Amino acid sequence: MADNPLLVVFLPFALAVVMAGLGLHLTLADFRRVLQVPRAVAIALCVQSLLLPPVAFGLCMAFKLPGELALGLVLLAASPGGVTANLFSHLARGDVALNITLTAINSLLALLTLPLWTALALSWFLGAEAHVPPPVGKVLEVAVLVIAPVTLGMALRAWYPRLADAAEKPVRTLSSLLLGVLIALAFHSEWDTVRAFAPVVGLACISFNLVSLLSGYFAARAARLTEPQAIAIGFEIGIHNGTLAIFIALEVLGRAQATIAPAIYSLSMYLTGALFAAWLLHRRKPAA
Repeated sequence: MADNPLLVVFLPFALAVVMAGLGLHLTLADFRRVLQVPRAVAIALCVQSLLLPPVAFGLCMAFKLPGELALGLVLLAASPGGVTANLFSHLARGDVALNITLTAINSLLALLTLPLWTALALSWFLGAEAHVPPPVGKVLEVAVLVIAPVTLGMALRAWYPRLADAAEKPVRTLSSLLLGVLIALAFHSEWDTVRAFAPVVGLACISFNLVSLLSGYFAARAARLTEPQAIAIGFEIGIHNGTLAIFIALEVLGRAQATIAPAIYSLSMYLTGALFAAWLLHRRKPAA
């Protein structure tokens, strides 16, 4: 997926449009409210950094994945939430301000945790030792992709509130359409990869995706956080930055096969994420 020209061009554009749309219904007060509930941030960070990488190790051993495929799954588990998590949270009526805050904090935390988990995976599955430098460039790239369009949307909300109100519903519809196009493009362009490697690593990737989504959501509910906060945490934990994992595997470690699990995951997460969002919305109907 990392070198697919369609996705390389379309994905940043689609996400920039979506993130600007998210900013349309956010204000500074939303972010101040997030800072008043540090428990939500702490729960998300604990699940992301302390629970999910060991789960990935366990799945690798349970499914008896070859060394480099196992390394790829651990790389994915140690990567922070992807920008797409904000879109899914928006569509499922989650706390998007919390999502954006978690994306920023998780990306910074990954500068420390990702090299540590990667080094452990190299030693455990491949008997190799390597120095893994912090992915500063990719973290900055994520920050720009998130912060710049969201700031633009928030500015429109602050200066032209009527226009922001009028645009909110069409932008939400456009976000859903963009997500559908993104899923179709990803599967069409990467079908050979899916067909070749899904029997080997596909079930492990889908299992990890489901564990990630559900553990984030139910950990938040167990801590008696609000439903929008639980939705935000579920998607932030469940939608990992596969592009970052692919970048580390190729550019830092030079292990092409370690990109397979993040690539398969990056495709399957669109379907599982959409189904999870539909389930959340269905659960909220009786309450509404």
